[in-house]
Amino acid sequence: MREYKYITLREKPQLKNRAAEWFHSKWGVPQEAYLECMESYLNSENEYGWFLCLDDDKIIGGLGVIENDFHDRKDLAPNVCAVYTEKEYRCKGIAGHLLDMVVDDLKSKDITPIYLITDHTSFYERYGWEFLCMVQGNDEPDMTRMYIHR
Repeated sequence: MREYKYITLREKPQLKNRAAEWFHSKWGVPQEAYLECMESYLNSENEYGWFLCLDDDKIIGGLGVIENDFHDRKDLAPNVCAVYTEKEYRCKGIAGHLLDMVVDDLKSKDITPIYLITDHTSFYERYGWEFLCMVQGNDEPDMTRMYIHR
């Protein structure tokens, strides 16, 4: 079984530009937006963080934490965002490991609860997340599921 390396961006800040490009390629959010959030984290302006899974030096999974993930409930923060695992690496526990990392990291900094929005209906429950409510996504016609981890 292959060993993957799980890191925070603070452990390898030299990956910042590559990580921002990788997230941009998955979600279409401007690379500059990722860079801005990553720089705030790297400069200790906030403790939200960016988490990556590497296969050798290839980014194969990741997620970040931001104040609000493009929804109308500004009171529900911070939000896990941009959760993604490369298709050929799915079903290996990578996203779950990253989710556990972020929960542990934020709890160690007394940042709890945390939230995320998703269209998935059974994935996050496996990792201790609970459905909270429906929220309106920015510029989205339909409501989106909001989850909480306490």
